[in-house]
Amino acid sequence: MTAITCTLHGATAVLTIDLPGAPVNTLNAQVRTEFEALFGKLRDDPAVKAVVMISGKAENFIAGADIEEFTKLTTQEQFTALSRDGQAMIQRVDDYPKPVIAAINGACLGGGLELVLACDWRIATDGPKTQLGLPEVQIGLLPGAGGCQRLPRLIGLSAALPMIMGAKMETGLKAFKLGLVDELVPKAILLDTALKAAERIVRQGVPLRKAKGGVMGAVLDRSFPGRRVVYSKARKDTLKKTHGNYPAPLAALEAVQAGLEQGLQKGFEVESRLFGELAVTDVSRKLIGIFFATNALKKDDGLPAGVTAKPRPVTRLGVIGSGFMGAGIAGTAVTTAGVDVRLKDTELPRVGKGLKAATDILSGRLKRRRITRPEFQRLSALLSGTTDYSGFQRTDLVIEAVFEELSLKRKVLADSEAATPPDAIFATNTSTIPISDIAAEARRPGQVLGMHFFSPVDRMPLLEVIPTDATAPEVIATAVNFGRRLGKTVIVVRDRPGFWVNRILLPYMNEAGYILGEGVPMDLIDKLMVKFGFPVGPITLLDEVGLDVGAKAAKVMHEQFGERLAPSPLLPKVLGDGRLGRKNGKGFYHYHDGEKTGPDETIYDLLGVRPAAPAATALIEQRLVYSMLNEAAMAFGEGVVRNARDGDIGAIFGIGYPPFRGGPLRYLDDLGAAKVVEVLRQLEQACGMRFAPCQTLVDMAARGGRFYED
Repeated sequence: MTAITCTLHGATAVLTIDLPGAPVNTLNAQVRTEFEALFGKLRDDPAVKAVVMISGKAENFIAGADIEEFTKLTTQEQFTALSRDGQAMIQRVDDYPKPVIAAINGACLGGGLELVLACDWRIATDGPKTQLGLPEVQIGLLPGAGGCQRLPRLIGLSAALPMIMGAKMETGLKAFKLGLVDELVPKAILLDTALKAAERIVRQGVPLRKAKGGVMGAVLDRSFPGRRVVYSKARKDTLKKTHGNYPAPLAALEAVQAGLEQGLQKGFEVESRLFGELAVTDVSRKLIGIFFATNALKKDDGLPAGVTAKPRPVTRLGVIGSGFMGAGIAGTAVTTAGVDVRLKDTELPRVGKGLKAATDILSGRLKRRRITRPEFQRLSALLSGTTDYSGFQRTDLVIEAVFEELSLKRKVLADSEAATPPDAIFATNTSTIPISDIAAEARRPGQVLGMHFFSPVDRMPLLEVIPTDATAPEVIATAVNFGRRLGKTVIVVRDRPGFWVNRILLPYMNEAGYILGEGVPMDLIDKLMVKFGFPVGPITLLDEVGLDVGAKAAKVMHEQFGERLAPSPLLPKVLGDGRLGRKNGKGFYHYHDGEKTGPDETIYDLLGVRPAAPAATALIEQRLVYSMLNEAAMAFGEGVVRNARDGDIGAIFGIGYPPFRGGPLRYLDDLGAAKVVEVLRQLEQACGMRFAPCQTLVDMAARGGRFYED
């Protein structure tokens, strides 16, 4: 089957790109071959005066290159040649003797955007699904088919760098304001508008575009001293954010700078060379691996091998508990899944506060123009609240998000089972308590499981689904499917205390408490882990999670795993001083209007220590990193995750484990089990039995085993 069809509308040829058997269009080998052949044929056809490119997919123009093809290349020279071939193909569009118009609806990303940048005229739809961007840095690469050269020339350096170096996506409206697209229209008239534009340009030529960016943008972008300021700031901001762990953004800046300062051809040359260099780095390989793992999880129903079940439809959701988590689940469900949500709490003021927080999620999407005003009003109407179980008689799924107390959760489960239909599914959002403990007295244990969300729910991408031994397969499939409808990456984990993410996180947080109790400054601890690659350090994370929540989780894990996970005495002292973290503006750090301002030095007096930076920080980093690695290997050996892929994606998306390291299990493979065991034994001698290497690592070290087979 062909990927591109050509139809004539008068003197205009319309090329409709619709890659067969694929949910999105990519610039794979088939598309490139057909594209080149059709463009050559139309160029020589005197009856054709203009060309319109449009997609046959509902919500996608071109999603970029086919990453699968990258896996077949191995050398820097091959990747450099791939970039040059892409540049040459798109240059032929740029040089085309007839007007080429791009009619864009849906995602126009990567190579797709690079292609339309070479067109004479660009028209985009105004719907929320239309997004334009260059996300290559997210897989450790740079735009290698001319994007680093054409985009700054079209919209200016200051506007282009966030898209090139930061993978910033722009809506159709923002793209129109930037000058990235020339017209913005409803989807219904996209083709008609493109055909009229083609006829107009054939008669009158391409109109002169007005400069964008205002006076300041012109000053900075159009003079060498101004551009130097922009380059310098972009470099400084990038290093502050990445700490030098991700080479792609700075390489992209080098390619942009080469083109603007030394000419277009030099820019193309530097762009292709750097593309080849980046493609063979370990960072890019790790990030591409994460890309493939995430895509594979989108097709995974979460069921054991050989077990099949169809997910049930979920149209009505009940949420019990209207606090931060409950309101976040409710708001996310309405916003992304469009389901009716009934929010329950014990008091009307709490319900009202929860409904407002849920509606605020919708308001944020409206403000960012992700939804329209009519959509906002329609979705808002799906939210309702109650102090009893009225309205729960029709729910398909109930998610409980009450306080982390076993007896309370059991009561909520019993009350919910009495108030909901016989086939309703009950999911608990517990973060540490085993689901089987909560379901011990359930009337319908086959319909109970865990759905562990992460805070804030509307922004954190991970969902852990935790079935018990009694959970029915179709219940698992339903929870996984609904999680995807909520926009989450879903991993299915075994019902063990802490599950996967909190299981491996707690020893790391606990060790930070021990280290702080020894007098190591809290900001130094955090800086070391941010430099390692985490988005925030463990002390800041404690404040973010809430010290009360952290203490409760530590207690549960200590009860389940014994002295190996004995909590640091730090949290009880801090909690006793009324400190809850960011939520009450009083934690390890000072807060002003909810924003962290600096360390609270009175913490040291409270803990009875005198802060002093150690002469060497390597041991501090080692204690923090290896505490998590050891726990990850132990949990993996217990079968908490189904495979290494799930474990690493869970750590990356759940706690921000450094993506460039590939996840804790991939990092363990890189270090080697024997080396890790050696370091853990040294730490055990220095710090105690909590660092005793787990049996999984000891066995792997003996046989030279790995978590990944590749």
